[in-house]
Amino acid sequence: MQQSFPMNGGDGPHSYRNNSHFQRQDMNVSRTMIEEAIAKKLDVKCFSSNPFRLADLGCSVGPNTFIAMQHIVEAVERRYLAQGLKSEMPEFQVFFNDHVGNDFNTLFASLPTERRYFACGVPGSFHGRLFPESSIHFMFSSHALHWLSKVPEELLDKNSPAWNRGRIHYTSGPEEVSHAYAAQFEHDMEIFLSARAKELVVGGMIVFLILALPNGIPASQNPYGIMFDLLGSCLMDMAKEGLISEAQVDSFNLPIHLASPEQMTELVERNECLTIERMELVNSRSKLVGPINGKEYAMYLRAGLEGIFAQHFGSGIIDQLFDSFSKKIMESSHQLESGNKEGILLFVVLRRK
Repeated sequence: MQQSFPMNGGDGPHSYRNNSHFQRQDMNVSRTMIEEAIAKKLDVKCFSSNPFRLADLGCSVGPNTFIAMQHIVEAVERRYLAQGLKSEMPEFQVFFNDHVGNDFNTLFASLPTERRYFACGVPGSFHGRLFPESSIHFMFSSHALHWLSKVPEELLDKNSPAWNRGRIHYTSGPEEVSHAYAAQFEHDMEIFLSARAKELVVGGMIVFLILALPNGIPASQNPYGIMFDLLGSCLMDMAKEGLISEAQVDSFNLPIHLASPEQMTELVERNECLTIERMELVNSRSKLVGPINGKEYAMYLRAGLEGIFAQHFGSGIIDQLFDSFSKKIMESSHQLESGNKEGILLFVVLRRK
């Protein structure tokens, strides 16, 4: 059974909408790369249908999705002009997709009034089909594909070598745990890529940004891996204080996998309908100025993870969990700043054969 892990909805102080500036910074860094991909690799002459259809997979509640879609629409318009197709400029239709638990009310209440596209929502998991065959021209996804469809079952089996006792991620776990995560990710991505290959028109494109690890670098040297370990440490502290039980921690695992370029390349190559047009690591965090702000990082992670923690441990522990995390971030700031500099995100451009 697939699980749903919605971001914090609404417009409150802990909402994803008000705490997603790190993701927006990542998209800003990749904006030029997306524009280059469209300008060099998207042959709009081969598209005969009108409207031009785009989809954002894992759109959440905005505003980042609106910024990304507007940039992509403008880049596609420039591509039509560059190919001498001004008279054939299409209308645009954007499909905003996320899990059924996503706060679509907040999303659509904040749609830009001056947008240059028609908008509609598509609730459902992207780990499966969402659209009719050969119906989408361009797909985009940012900070979404690292979510697994479910926690690998062996992590919860006390008799399995992959039982992840006392941890909530594979960052500092044994090989069996990381192998279980990798196997689930590969299963999910094979389904994802197969579905997208059916839905894209020939010559269509998918661009995505995903949390990543450089080849050969352990998760313990990745800022996200470090932060997941710190969250697990906070929970174990709370278990020692009697606020939660160790059994609750043992039965909880974050369903997030950090992919490597090597792993992603192999998965795409297994799919014979998609070609890799560009793949590279990017690190927008290298452009941050000033010391690490523990509270800012805590708010950022809380906006994305509060729901899954509250579902398992109850909402009563959330404030203390992220307050404690904020302090641990400051204590570990040197470790975070000295973590791998090569890249924490993988930028990928695929084209439908």
